Amino acid sequence: MDLLDSILNSMQKPPAASEAQKNALKRQKEAMERKKKEEIHMLNKFRKRVEEKISNFVRDGTKPYLQFEPMEHAYRSIIRDVGEAAGVQIYSFGQEGIDRYSVVYAKDRGPSEDELTVRRAGGIWNEDKAAEMALRNIEMQKQAALENEEEKNRKRKHGKEELSGTFYKQKYAHLIGEEAALGAAQKTNVNKSYGEVPSENKKDQRSIEQTMADIRAKKMRKAEVDKDIENNSET
Repeated sequence: MDLLDSILNSMQKPPAASEAQKNALKRQKEAMERKKKEEIHMLNKFRKRVEEKISNFVRDGTKPYLQFEPMEHAYRSIIRDVGEAAGVQIYSFGQEGIDRYSVVYAKDRGPSEDELTVRRAGGIWNEDKAAEMALRNIEMQKQAALENEEEKNRKRKHGKEELSGTFYKQKYAHLIGEEAALGAAQKTNVNKSYGEVPSENKKDQRSIEQTMADIRAKKMRKAEVDKDIENNSET
């Protein structure tokens, strides 16, 4: 016998499990197996109920949605599996582990934006809430239309100020002085018919006889100038 065998033989062996301990372990294992079977049985039973509810919901076709009570993730997973197989839409709302629940919608009739907003905020969606949200949307549309009209009026008023010279005066008064800006604004006032030149300045106030006489005089002056130029060039 070598040294290693001597050491191993001198060590105390672990105590053998008693019969009572063996029975306790056996009962614990059997209890765990029974619990597991019961959970599987409950899940299968729940799946059948979900299949029946979703089938009735699709066949009825009049209800906007099918809502389930808050439940654990494992049960919601079954709802989603059954819903996907049935071709419907599945949404979940609420906080995980607290009040998260699933809602089933028809394939071609999903939730509205208002419903999603309310449910995601933790609210309850029903006919009263839908009416309240519809009224709120109408009020928001009216307010938006009013603000849009006020903005248009403000732009029209601003445009008139620019045309009248008021805007020009306000914009450049700090650079060229109040009086100079006012004078510039007055000079750039727009005439509605002829632009920036007053209409009375564009009218020829002369008679036909005066016009013809002015033309003849102009020609005579030009002829005299040309003659003077010619004489100067000859000398």
